[in-house]
Amino acid sequence: MESVVEMDLFGYDPAANLLPCDGEAYYHGPIFEGTYFGQLMRETEWRQDEAVIYGKRILTARKVAWSGDKRYRYRYSGTEKIAQPWSPVLCQLRERVGEVLGVHFNSCLLNLYEDGSQGMAWHSDDETMLRRHGVIASVSFGAERRFLFKHKKSGEKVELMLEDGSLLVMKGTTQDHWLHSIPKMARVKDPRINLTFRQILE
Repeated sequence: MESVVEMDLFGYDPAANLLPCDGEAYYHGPIFEGTYFGQLMRETEWRQDEAVIYGKRILTARKVAWSGDKRYRYRYSGTEKIAQPWSPVLCQLRERVGEVLGVHFNSCLLNLYEDGSQGMAWHSDDETMLRRHGVIASVSFGAERRFLFKHKKSGEKVELMLEDGSLLVMKGTTQDHWLHSIPKMARVKDPRINLTFRQILE
């Protein structure tokens, strides 16, 4: 039977692993404040995401963008995207996250959720072009949303709330053993932007 562990994150200990086994995830709490949400909305070329489901190409309600050091080709859900240059605000955010973690990120996937009716199904960030067991830094702006981990074998779940300006880090074998998702929340009426800074293999 699945169990759910709700994390009490008061104090934001970035050294405390959220996962009970088979991976590493750390919540730093809010590390940004200011006008980043508005800047990202203005400076990003948002487009509806594409996916291939049962051989049929569909457009999702959620909008996405992707930036990188080079015109990397990123493949997932049966589609391919080509990285665009970094915007000024995205450069600032990447620099700050890199300073906090001591890691250089060469790409970033951006997701725009218009409200709580939009979410993300269970998945792992395990695409072959990503550095295996590398670091993925997830930054959230806007509405607070639930974030869930689920162990691929035991079904055990870990849940937390991602706050405006917060940083969540996944590393080690997390993508091998855990799925994660952003469930829909009907009561949420405001938008959320999520940035996942990644390490693409050169």
